Amino acid sequence: MYEWPKQIQIIVDEIDRCIKNYNDEALTLRYLSHTLGYSEFYTTRKFKEISGMPFRDYLRHRKLAFALKEVRDSEKSLIDIAFNYGFSSHEAFTRAFKGTYAVTPSDFRKNPKPVVLRTKLNPFDRYFLGLGEIGMIKSTEDVKIYFVTIPAHKFVHIKNYESNGYWDFWQKQNLIPGQDYETICGLLDSIKGKLDDDGGSEPNGAGGQVMAYMNDPDGRLCDWGIPRTECYGVRLPLEYDGQLPPQMLMIDVPEDEYIVFEHGPFDYEQENRSVEDKIERVMATFDFADTGYCFDTSPGRIIYFYFNPERHFKYIRPVRK
Repeated sequence: MYEWPKQIQIIVDEIDRCIKNYNDEALTLRYLSHTLGYSEFYTTRKFKEISGMPFRDYLRHRKLAFALKEVRDSEKSLIDIAFNYGFSSHEAFTRAFKGTYAVTPSDFRKNPKPVVLRTKLNPFDRYFLGLGEIGMIKSTEDVKIYFVTIPAHKFVHIKNYESNGYWDFWQKQNLIPGQDYETICGLLDSIKGKLDDDGGSEPNGAGGQVMAYMNDPDGRLCDWGIPRTECYGVRLPLEYDGQLPPQMLMIDVPEDEYIVFEHGPFDYEQENRSVEDKIERVMATFDFADTGYCFDTSPGRIIYFYFNPERHFKYIRPVRK
């Protein structure tokens, strides 16, 4: 039942690896299907069945997503960017870019505005598919706990007053036109200057996108009996003055103090649930005695949740003296 989602995940991972390495020669349906041992026809049919789009369209949009970031962030010439991502000429690159984002590469470089990028597909997710983790826990790293002062910044986000958890959040958001997973993550991926952006393009990973929980009297009660609203967005510098997608909110978050509960890298397929349980137990039982602090549950304070199995799993929770 799950064989083909796993096979398509292999192709999706290989596509991103080849694009990052400018290895356009390997980005052919023939090469990728042969690595799986299937015909091109069968592979492309299963790709569309599972992803909802033709292989050729996905590949083109992923190339353009990578190219857009180089247009936005680098000083490379547009012709070099075009050739790096497999376009035959500056004109071909401009046509594809404008046809997808309704702006030319040169105009976008002068005035970057949020556009919907094609984020990476993840067709095989054990937890989303209800398979849970496999094997035994391999990670032995304990949860690190430390206090930090986070400078003032802006938080651009969407919020949902009814959701309960990450998966439920997106299930409910997917019912709202223009606020679905692909649109929101694609828009956030295109915003320049995100504080947590390490150059990645996967939602809730190295691309600067974070889940957050805002203390809110109008929110639903969480497990600790505190009303909270679930949010998803990006942190931006306080001086950010770029365009804001119309379906998003932007607030100023003042400088303040937080406590961080952080677990290091782990194997997502084998350990996600165990690591999540571990960090939640540590948060629930943490003793603030002799620290001079306690959790701050006052309205407006925000909990940030960072999830990137290759780097860390951490909660950043507001505190007060």
